[in-house]
Amino acid sequence: MPVYQGLTLADIVNVKVLQEIQDKFSDATGLAAVIVDSAGQPVTTPSNFTRLCNLIRSTPQGLSRCMGSDDSGGRMAASQLCPSVYRCHAGLIDLGAPISINQQHLGGFLAGQVILPEDGGDMANEVLNGVADLSLDQESVLDMLAEIRVIPEERVKAAADLLYIMTNYIVEIAMANIAQKQLMDELKAKADLEKVLRETELKALQSQVNPHFLFNTLNTIARLALLEEAPRTQEVVYALSDLLRNNLRNIDEMITVDEEVQYIKNYLLIQKMRFGDRIQATIMIPEALLEQKIPVMTLQPLVENAIIHGLEPKRDGGNIHISGDIHGNQYQLSITDTGVGVTKSQIERIFRNEKRIAGKGQTTGLGIINVHKRIQHYFGLHCGLAISGEQDQGTTVKISLPYEFITQEIRL
Repeated sequence: MPVYQGLTLADIVNVKVLQEIQDKFSDATGLAAVIVDSAGQPVTTPSNFTRLCNLIRSTPQGLSRCMGSDDSGGRMAASQLCPSVYRCHAGLIDLGAPISINQQHLGGFLAGQVILPEDGGDMANEVLNGVADLSLDQESVLDMLAEIRVIPEERVKAAADLLYIMTNYIVEIAMANIAQKQLMDELKAKADLEKVLRETELKALQSQVNPHFLFNTLNTIARLALLEEAPRTQEVVYALSDLLRNNLRNIDEMITVDEEVQYIKNYLLIQKMRFGDRIQATIMIPEALLEQKIPVMTLQPLVENAIIHGLEPKRDGGNIHISGDIHGNQYQLSITDTGVGVTKSQIERIFRNEKRIAGKGQTTGLGIINVHKRIQHYFGLHCGLAISGEQDQGTTVKISLPYEFITQEIRL
């Protein structure tokens, strides 16, 4: 991928998305946070900044020093290729993680404004000396310093690791958007405008990752981290990383049913952490179907729809059953839930809908109608989705796909 000289972080990733990522990180950790460009200038509105830092930044000289610290922290992290923990010019503990693409430093994700327990009573003198020439009221400085959180070093390091996950996610979004731009440039050169529009609609889905699901999960991770040493938290982080990588795969890619099932298992693991015993899931797909080809991200949007619109509204949750069977030259994959059900009029509205409406919490932005259209795009009008159910009786979504006989020798 070429380096795009002259492009800023805000050019590549929508600032609204950056702001939401930052705000959710700050909510999950309780730390102050800001995303800056390659010169240390804020790209986003700071989240959860302490009163002391806002006071220092209210003076021109203090703001200049803070921006210098931000720039230095971001570049330090970029040079180390990992998150850095450092002290700002006023003596507070800050964290920095680089945002770089192809060795081009675009900025940094910065957080912190905390004190370590071992700093003790020396902190007051250090801060007062650091801001002595800013003409700030010393009593106000000390009062605001007393409000700053004291966090153990291990918690700071854990926050730095979480910050690194966030910056990697931002970089993945940026790379997907750059790839999207390249694709759009190529498509504009084609003569068949109708074909261009169709391919663009499919490929645009690749970069439409809704951050709501990501940060619901991060809040879960943050809560788990307070309750245990690490194993379950590590498991969720790994599952989340796999989900993010799969979300950014080429939307045109064909994968095996087995790969798609593994993707679903990661998603269900995370939902299990969120909902506990409220949601139970079983997967029973015959081995003969595991090597069949399917468009990437076909099952996940349907499983997620079953949870969000079927089971989550029910106080006691319910069950999801994912199964498969063969019918001659076709096979079917079914997602059945015991949720609130669906009416005939609702089913009709789903299939009349010509444009995707992003529902709350969707990780991919792929709705039911998009899955249906993609399957018909690849396999023809005789394939696709069928939905059945009744109010308060659950819902079943069946996917019909062409069955290709695969011998055991080929499978091995």
